[in-house]
Amino acid sequence: MNKREAGQSLVEMTFGLIVLLILLMGILDLGRLFYFLVALRNAAGEGAIYAAINPSCQTAADGPACADPDNVEYRVKHESPSGLVSWEQATVAVETPANATEGDPITVTVTYNYTLLTPFVQALVNGGVLPLRVVARQNILTEP
Repeated sequence: MNKREAGQSLVEMTFGLIVLLILLMGILDLGRLFYFLVALRNAAGEGAIYAAINPSCQTAADGPACADPDNVEYRVKHESPSGLVSWEQATVAVETPANATEGDPITVTVTYNYTLLTPFVQALVNGGVLPLRVVARQNILTEP
């Protein structure tokens, strides 16, 4: 093995490491994305269950009986206390049919803008942000 062959191996290893690191960063982004989706699904499900029991308390502004923690929005944003999901960025929407009665569906929608970390994947996605939207439905269990 001469000096040229040793240099060639070093260059090949460098290119291989770059490709491997890009792949690993992409896998890390996909893992984070999956974690965020699971956290959002859990939060939307918690909000839908709470909304089915207390359909008139969607936000803290709905009355004194709906002060935190006794409202859907609070329950959604505090279901998962981990530091990975920034719940301040999450938007919670509750849809109740007009003149809702017991047995009618109530829908909780949670939207979140997920920011990608991998620069090459960011280039593929508009602005490097993926809008995530999770919907959970339950039937109203008590009269609103």
